[in-house]
Amino acid sequence: MDSNSPSLECRMYEARFPDVDTTMMIQVKSIGEMCAYVSLLEYNNIEGMILLSELSRRRILSITWGGTEPVMVLHLDEDKRYVNLSKKRVCEEDIQICEDRYNESKLVHSIMRHVA
Repeated sequence: MDSNSPSLECRMYEARFPDVDTTMMIQVKSIGEMCAYVSLLEYNNIEGMILLSELSRRRILSITWGGTEPVMVLHLDEDKRYVNLSKKRVCEEDIQICEDRYNESKLVHSIMRHVA
């Protein structure tokens, strides 16, 4: 990106950070021995972390690199930009609600970025 070009944030909501117990979509960036590092797609790709114990009973097989997944926010430290997430605490009914909300927000955000 050219250093003179304006930077556009990719946050889909007014809030800079999600609330605790919020379900949201993430993209898996890397999977380590103790955790998976992810980007919060709806919040300007802030980095988050999912401990392997918070994935699911099937553990590492339940998450794929590069995939998008619904997760729940467990802990948030805005000063350090630290977000601790859980996949296993997301109930089945919240998955569809989260995916629908994300797809609608993505469409609106795409239109707004195109207009801007």
